[in-house]
Amino acid sequence: MEKTELQSSLEALLFYAGDIIPLRRLSEICDADELSIRMGINHLNEVYKSTNSGIEIIEVDDGYQMCTAAKHLQVIQLYRQKPVKNILTQALIETLAIVAYSQPITRTQIEDIRGVRCEHAIGRLLEYGLIEEVGRLNVIGRPILFGTTNEFLRHFGFRNLDEMPKIKEELLEKFRAEVQEEMSYFEEDERVTSRPTLEIEN
Repeated sequence: MEKTELQSSLEALLFYAGDIIPLRRLSEICDADELSIRMGINHLNEVYKSTNSGIEIIEVDDGYQMCTAAKHLQVIQLYRQKPVKNILTQALIETLAIVAYSQPITRTQIEDIRGVRCEHAIGRLLEYGLIEEVGRLNVIGRPILFGTTNEFLRHFGFRNLDEMPKIKEELLEKFRAEVQEEMSYFEEDERVTSRPTLEIEN
């Protein structure tokens, strides 16, 4: 299957970048509309599939990235001579789910929902690149807010967060209520702390 000049350019760009290139950026660089870009990438993936290639192009968060084919994970791990590190325990999965469905969220909020301390779980998820710091809550102490990453999307095969499985609405509402309660606590604490005090002279 012969490649067009556009397809060849897309292949070169994605190979060189090694990371996600937004669709809009690909369109600008290649001077082609977004539909043509999508069709070109689909054609490349068809070529890779028909030739049993070891690479593929995946869509992540309205962008594209060239990756090794998932079926070759074991041989890549043998080359690296390391076991797969991203073994998600039940504790990690629970913590990751809370972050994914309630982000942005602080460590204290995660612990309130889970009912146990989560420093270790959060540290591992940060190490694995599945969550990241996305800001700080604008209250006293400015606690770190966590959210999921593009690696999270790649790891679970989602193009964006909208593709995550739907959870029972009552559970989602419970998450929201507990996060909101914690936010209200922070805000109330800030109001109390910021009240002026009277100095009494002897």
